[in-house]
Amino acid sequence: MLDIKITKTDDPGIKPEKIESFGRIFTDHMFIMEYDEGIGWHDPRIEPYHPISLDPSAMIFHYGQSMFEGCKAYRGEDDKIYMFRLERNAERANITNDRLCIPRIPEEDFIQAVEAVVNVDRDWVPKEEGTSLYVRPFVIATEEALGVHASARYLFMVIMSPSGAYYASGLKPVDIWIEDDYVRAVRGGMGFTKTGGNYAASLAAQEKAYKAGYSQVLWLDGVERKYIEEVGAMNIFFKIDGKIVTPMLNGSILSGITRNSTIELCKSWGMDVEERKISVEELIEAAKSGKLEECFGTGTAAVISPVGKLRFEDDVMEIGGGEIGPVSQKLYDTITGIQYGRLPDPMGWRIEIK
Repeated sequence: MLDIKITKTDDPGIKPEKIESFGRIFTDHMFIMEYDEGIGWHDPRIEPYHPISLDPSAMIFHYGQSMFEGCKAYRGEDDKIYMFRLERNAERANITNDRLCIPRIPEEDFIQAVEAVVNVDRDWVPKEEGTSLYVRPFVIATEEALGVHASARYLFMVIMSPSGAYYASGLKPVDIWIEDDYVRAVRGGMGFTKTGGNYAASLAAQEKAYKAGYSQVLWLDGVERKYIEEVGAMNIFFKIDGKIVTPMLNGSILSGITRNSTIELCKSWGMDVEERKISVEELIEAAKSGKLEECFGTGTAAVISPVGKLRFEDDVMEIGGGEIGPVSQKLYDTITGIQYGRLPDPMGWRIEIK
């Protein structure tokens, strides 16, 4: 168990009355823990939020060793603070750490660190419907050295930002561009991890999609360029002829926590769920025949993001008449109901921060 030293701020920030942007305002405190080769992780502490100083030769700047996670804290109608499946974030953090040659963080220490800093800044968890406190745990390599090798020093930090309602005007389906030029990831690479380079690799296609009037990019596999993988910030699901279908995890797709929750819920409701390869040609044919009944993304930010239009080359697939489908709505209502404490939690996913 970590012995976390807590130093509270003498100058607390002003909490916004209305949250109009994401990731621009940060809470009063942050968690920091250091790693040194031969010592291990040490000196865990919570301090007032402040800039950090790094040497220009710090290896994060040159070789990109970084891990990050994303989770949320929710204020329930009972005024209690809840989090959702935090142990899965701790597990996935170490999957990324292993791939990036970053020392593992004991999962119990990861969970304790997040819970502790959320508890210190619990007054920052907003009260308005649909709002939350976004929590960003991350690791960066800090050894001062040039030369391609794993760093001998790291920082593990947790920062937090109040987040407004993702759907301020209701669950409106988004339009998605299926990318036919750029590639995000391949098997054997880092597509299954949460590291900064994966997101840098997505920016060019994202800009291309925006210019064409689409809000998200759906990636194809990097080898055959024909199988659906994932959206830039979400996993993807389809309802095809009554079955829930999602791309199987293959080494280049992130194992999303909301993805896993969606699969477990659908199975518990008696629905047929298939994790398998899905070609873009299959989607086009399903759309033409009327069998493509729903499409939605899953992720921490939006929870469930209904999709109203998919575009691939000259084919534009309209889905659901521009309205959210019944499965998408039920999933959104159930997951958010568990997160905010409005519904029972038969899966044991919700934890209270005390």
